[in-house]
Amino acid sequence: MSGIATAPEVLTPEWLAPRAVRAAFTLRRGGVSIAPFDSLNLGAHVGDAPDAVAENRRRVNAGLNLPAEPAWLEQVHGTRVADLDAPGEAGHAPADAVMTRRAGKVCAVQVADCMPILFAARDASAVAVAHAGWRGLAAGVLEATVAKLGITGRELIAWLGPAISARHFEVGDEVRTAFLERDPGARAAFVANPRGRWLCDLATLARQRLAALGVAEVSGGNWCTYADPTRFFSFRRDGRCGRMAALIWLT
Repeated sequence: MSGIATAPEVLTPEWLAPRAVRAAFTLRRGGVSIAPFDSLNLGAHVGDAPDAVAENRRRVNAGLNLPAEPAWLEQVHGTRVADLDAPGEAGHAPADAVMTRRAGKVCAVQVADCMPILFAARDASAVAVAHAGWRGLAAGVLEATVAKLGITGRELIAWLGPAISARHFEVGDEVRTAFLERDPGARAAFVANPRGRWLCDLATLARQRLAALGVAEVSGGNWCTYADPTRFFSFRRDGRCGRMAALIWLT
């Protein structure tokens, strides 16, 4: 590991969240991991040295002044939502979203092309974050998160974090079909390419699902992980790589 301590780089969401809500998205710089995980890899499951991951997480905790260690989920591209207010639930089973209504608990998901989506209640009564790749979006991870929160869509705001953009996200017919079977309007998120496949726009799909849930205040969704190797890890671009994190908590 490097002996030079540098501050972890993060994006701070620009959204109309209440003052009691804190959130951040970590970038790939400011850690100690070596290639191909260089440098702020937060994923303990990708083959990186455990001591490097531990140091990277320590730097994020210190740099963001987190009130607690984030609840690191075992993500499986599903729809289960962990509730940090239920004793032991976060680590009890795989989950792809996590929520809390209590201050001092840190919700987190890890990504490297999939879209992280932050949720906050307008009255700061709860926060959540979902891991939304195409499988999770199609299966209903956003719907499951809103249901778990128990808050109507109009009382929520959302922020779409960095993810692979449509320009670089080529998928097959099965992906498009999975969305069209539920919502014919999803065809707007797919553009045919010369190879007979589809370019898939995760941000459009997420916004459609959120709109159907009544979530009208939606920000973000403007960054492409694939196109910016300086700031972002991308599994589709690099294969073996690190993981970034979207974090949210109440103060």
